[in-house]
Amino acid sequence: MVFLKLGTRKALVVSSPAAVEECLTKTNDIIFANRPYTLASKNLNYDSKTIGSASYGDHWRRLRRLTTLELFSTNRLAMLESVREKEIQFLVKQLFEECSNDGQTQKSKVEVRPKFVGVAFNMMLRMISGKRYYGNDIDEDGKEFQTLMREFTAIQGGNINDFIPILKLIDFQGIEKKMVKLMKRLDGFFQKLIDEHRRNGSVNSDEVKMKKNMKLNLIDVMLELQEKEPEFYTDETVKGVILAMLIAGSETSATTMEWAVSLLLNNPQKMKKLQHEIQTHAGHDQLLNESNAAKIKYLQNVITETLRIYPVVPLLVPHESSTDCKVCGYDIPKGTMLFVNLWTLQRDPNLWADPMKFIPERFEGDVGGGGGSEVGYNMISFGVGRRACPGAGLAKRVMGHALGALIQCFEWQKVEDGEVDMTEGTGLVLPKAQPLVAFCKPRQEFINILSKESYSH
Repeated sequence: MVFLKLGTRKALVVSSPAAVEECLTKTNDIIFANRPYTLASKNLNYDSKTIGSASYGDHWRRLRRLTTLELFSTNRLAMLESVREKEIQFLVKQLFEECSNDGQTQKSKVEVRPKFVGVAFNMMLRMISGKRYYGNDIDEDGKEFQTLMREFTAIQGGNINDFIPILKLIDFQGIEKKMVKLMKRLDGFFQKLIDEHRRNGSVNSDEVKMKKNMKLNLIDVMLELQEKEPEFYTDETVKGVILAMLIAGSETSATTMEWAVSLLLNNPQKMKKLQHEIQTHAGHDQLLNESNAAKIKYLQNVITETLRIYPVVPLLVPHESSTDCKVCGYDIPKGTMLFVNLWTLQRDPNLWADPMKFIPERFEGDVGGGGGSEVGYNMISFGVGRRACPGAGLAKRVMGHALGALIQCFEWQKVEDGEVDMTEGTGLVLPKAQPLVAFCKPRQEFINILSKESYSH
């Protein structure tokens, strides 16, 4: 535990399992369930009205209940499984076509991250709004929103204006001006989605519900609730939910998958083992589906080990204490920002054997390496307690299926000799400093399957 004064703000940084448990799940779980108010909360999160930025209370509880029931529940995930599978099929088909020339397949140089961002974004947008990308010009709208998401996560990271009030008054480095400009563009994107759904007719209509077989998407559900409770489900609240789900559901998953492919390229024996495991479970005559991917233990271990070494949010989203409290016997004053240091926690040599080595086998339970099937508070990549990520189950499904399908269908190679550069970039979501570019080539046994028209979008 380290207690800091960051300008005018008090901050507590914890990086031990005992301290994490005491802050987030034991005696202080409600006390630290709040979020600090920052420039990002104000300007990028509808004045702290999104599920990720809102402090603990009725507003947050209602949003949590809405997203849990209508997006992340077991029934809803099962209902929308075919949507996610079609996006994976589209991804592998797209890569296959990039590797095809005059009927012959060849290796193609691919920048990995945009592919992952695209598939994750499309999945979330289809689950939220029922369609891929917004508007008629799919590619342009998609590229624009990907750019906005990168800017959003980069500028979300802690900035000095939040800690020194005088800098906030003069808008040091123009941070607030940049946030307002960015949010105006994002808000316009979300408002068009809502307006489009309104033009499609009343979501309360029995005829509409029958036609959709009760499979209303999240925007339709929220517009239906808006008619019943307009004072709570304002357009701003609806847009806040869309924002939180798209940003959290696409940027984080895409970033983790890029790290995973990078680690596998640097560890070819692990790559071969994963290919063998996928082949054993799915065979050569069909594309891996989401249900099968979830059952491949080694594939899930690769994702878990990637999240351990490169946690997508290294300091988690900050919490804030609502009252004075004690943590591990120390007095912590009201209004203290809490940072959970996953970077240190999940690389601690006292908790993990060979912490810097990529060892998916450490989560097998019967293999040494400091892990096992139950790691408790040694690893909390999706947070823990009341403010844990509600989409953890969906994220694991999406990442496992996407990564598994790409390893199943393609051979991957490094573009240059030596190891892939694993230098970290900056931002709330931990990116690679150097985007991963790799060669991919369709595996011979999957060429016929990938060339079938049934796998086009």
